Amino acid sequence: MTRELPLTSRSLPIALLRARESVMGPIRTMLSDVGITEQQWRVLRVLEEEGPQDPTRIAERACLLLPSLTRILQKLDEKGLIDRRPDPDDRRKQIIKITDPGQKIIHDNLTASIQAAERIRAHLGPDQYEALLDLLNELHDMDT
Repeated sequence: MTRELPLTSRSLPIALLRARESVMGPIRTMLSDVGITEQQWRVLRVLEEEGPQDPTRIAERACLLLPSLTRILQKLDEKGLIDRRPDPDDRRKQIIKITDPGQKIIHDNLTASIQAAERIRAHLGPDQYEALLDLLNELHDMDT
């Protein structure tokens, strides 16, 4: 019988999932100690890095579906980690901003987050680490 599918050890989707788990394991541990989800962390990181913005852009930048983001923003708002204001140019839209407590979560966990990335960089070496990021970004850009 001819094998049509690659072995799971050579399957890109499975390899990406395995790699994701290796990368996210330490981050999940850090986040469970903080009491936020990895999706909430991504939203806070996007807001901290790029400043106030509308939910559509946050969803795009944080790799989330808009309906999921709506629930995530509600939870972050309840925790006081974001602030929602009407868009001054279009009152039907909102602008989301990270609050001081949200920034504190980022700041307090910055070292652990950097250490997790540095562990991977040290394992792969700087050149392979950068090449991996370039390849993954190229793969993402394939559809844009």
